[in-house]
Amino acid sequence: MATFLYKLGRLTFRRRRFVALIWVALLAVAGIGAATAPAATSSSFSIPGTEAQRAFDLLEQRNPGTSADGATARVVFKAPEGEKVTDPANKSEITGIVKELESGSKQIASVADPFATQAVSQNGSTAYISVSYQVSSMELTDATRESLEDAGKNAQKSGMKVEIGGDALQVMPHTGTAEIIGVVIAAIVLVITFGSLVAAGLPLVTALVGVGIGVSTITALASVLDLGSTTSILAMMIGLAVGIDYALFIVSRYRAELAEGREREEAAGRAVGTAGSAVVFAGLTVVIALVGLAVVNIPMLTKMGFAAAGTVAIAVLIALTLVPAALGFAGKRVMGRKARKAAEAEKSPEAKPNMGTRWARFVLRKPVWVMLVGVLGLGIIAVPAASLEMGLPDDGAQPKSTTQRQAYDMLSDGFGPGFNGPLLVVVDTKNSSDGKAAADRVSEEIEAIGVGAVIPPAFNKAGDTATITVIPKDRPSSHATEEVVHSIRDAGADVKSDTGAEVLVTGATAMNIDFSQKMNDALLPYLALVVGLAFLLLMLVFRSILVPLKAALGFLLSVVAALGAVVAVFQWGWLGSLFGVEQTGPIMSMMPIFMVGVVFGLAMDYEVFLVTRMREAYVHGESPGQAIVTGFKHGARVVTAAAVIMMAVFSGFIGSSEQMIKMIGFSLAIAVFFDAFVVRMAIVPAVLALLGKRAWWLPRWLDRALPNVDVEGEKLQKQLTVEPGSEGGESGERELVRV
Repeated sequence: MATFLYKLGRLTFRRRRFVALIWVALLAVAGIGAATAPAATSSSFSIPGTEAQRAFDLLEQRNPGTSADGATARVVFKAPEGEKVTDPANKSEITGIVKELESGSKQIASVADPFATQAVSQNGSTAYISVSYQVSSMELTDATRESLEDAGKNAQKSGMKVEIGGDALQVMPHTGTAEIIGVVIAAIVLVITFGSLVAAGLPLVTALVGVGIGVSTITALASVLDLGSTTSILAMMIGLAVGIDYALFIVSRYRAELAEGREREEAAGRAVGTAGSAVVFAGLTVVIALVGLAVVNIPMLTKMGFAAAGTVAIAVLIALTLVPAALGFAGKRVMGRKARKAAEAEKSPEAKPNMGTRWARFVLRKPVWVMLVGVLGLGIIAVPAASLEMGLPDDGAQPKSTTQRQAYDMLSDGFGPGFNGPLLVVVDTKNSSDGKAAADRVSEEIEAIGVGAVIPPAFNKAGDTATITVIPKDRPSSHATEEVVHSIRDAGADVKSDTGAEVLVTGATAMNIDFSQKMNDALLPYLALVVGLAFLLLMLVFRSILVPLKAALGFLLSVVAALGAVVAVFQWGWLGSLFGVEQTGPIMSMMPIFMVGVVFGLAMDYEVFLVTRMREAYVHGESPGQAIVTGFKHGARVVTAAAVIMMAVFSGFIGSSEQMIKMIGFSLAIAVFFDAFVVRMAIVPAVLALLGKRAWWLPRWLDRALPNVDVEGEKLQKQLTVEPGSEGGESGERELVRV
């Protein structure tokens, strides 16, 4: 592989105008496709195999057009102090709003008058209008949202407090500011790392080209492949981070080759042949992790994973082709001023040990202590992970300044917290001899469980399906509400055996519970698949068993520690005010598996780049200890810069007002910090120092069985080591360069 990539690097360097033209053309085509494609709607959210989804499907079948999983809204009214919503003036105003909403949009399925549906609190201070839509929240038009907001504003003129809850006003969070912050910090880090504006700008430009192509392609194919508007967020986040990192690896190695006196084309070839091999395998681990999300069997998550994996693949191709081409345009300006002066004076710019060298030597002197401090430190931080509770955040997790949160609080005060998460119990009486009696029995069983309220069964036109609305006593994301769902389902099993009627619990709250359970069940199989495949891949790269094993165990340690930090901040509230956490609660159910997938791929980037350099030095004759020092001498600065850039990109999302985005940004940033600086930069060299030559041990039979992909460039090095004046050497070199 190294030889092929060496040839590719030299070719793209020589044909840089042609290569740059191809990528610019691809960007233009993708951009035109995105601009002319139909706007992305919401990808249909479904959770195959769950009871809540089966209930939705049954309602859609028995009550066509009801849109059981459509968007909902609640317009909540609170009368001024000393008044009631039932007072003539207030009642007239609310009734007028009901009529205004009914005629406000063609997407509305139904509007419930609070005085006809008894949606008025006992003390008369609060009432709410329930609005149901025919489509999901992401498919609502701007005109529909505006009519809903205008209705609330008009009602406020009467002196009542009016707030709007539900998912109808939910929009995709804008992440532009976060991306700008991440790019700015990345630029600063790159300038500090390289000491050259040209070298710093090159990874940024190439990464933005890759992200532009990837996200534009996703946008262009959104309507054809049913890709939701959420799909591009993950692709953009990951694509930007790895795109900068991969280019950083190539540029860093290119500068090192120039510093050793290579000609520019030769330096580009060697950089792509060595660091490029690490980029290919690092990219493969990220792709494996993202594509592996398909094992969860949630279509939306699968599509997000495949789209992000495609963006990563583009980032790898750009690192191997566009980056060396851009290095050809940059000339010697890619070196900093100090480095250029040192080269002109024929002095090595790295004559004295750098920080990476000094740190590696310290670890070699105290490997046991470094390993113990790293493992125990992460172990202590991981303790809160044992208390992990998963769920999906509701409007109660929104900032207190939002109308959704204020509507949530007003409903809790007026009706009880359970009103914010009603359960919908579907009774399929098709196989029951007395459907009405079966539905009544279900109502009685639910009342016996102990809930806030049970609304009597309502049958469809065919009379074979009944729906019962259940109001729990506690808030939607509470453990008590989850227990109510399980109790209803247990009681439903008895009803089915006695009457033949099937009982299914659904609604947003039950869907969230089922989603969380599905994510929880998929976590271990997903871990086994991703870690297992990556272990085989790393064994191929490093020709070792212990090094990949150590990489996998180190990753698991950093992920559990990151989960512990997330639980401490978002579930327990420790330092919550520092990160803008206004309401503690369960951890978003998709966050752990999402974090595992993303961070595993990124962590392997550092592992491959850092340890490949050590392996390269060891293969070329250095002792195990000296190889560690060499790996850190050339790789520590780059890995540190890459990790800081990753953290900057992810940390930018912590400032989002959306709790989910905030949690994802924090979890990814802290996980990268733990994995890059504690595991890869401390625990890994300590373990390698303790293992010595045994770290690179591989059984002979396995060595013969595994293909030699030559990631460290051993074969390439032999081919390039040519004795001056050797006829065979000269012809060999000509043959190698020929493409």
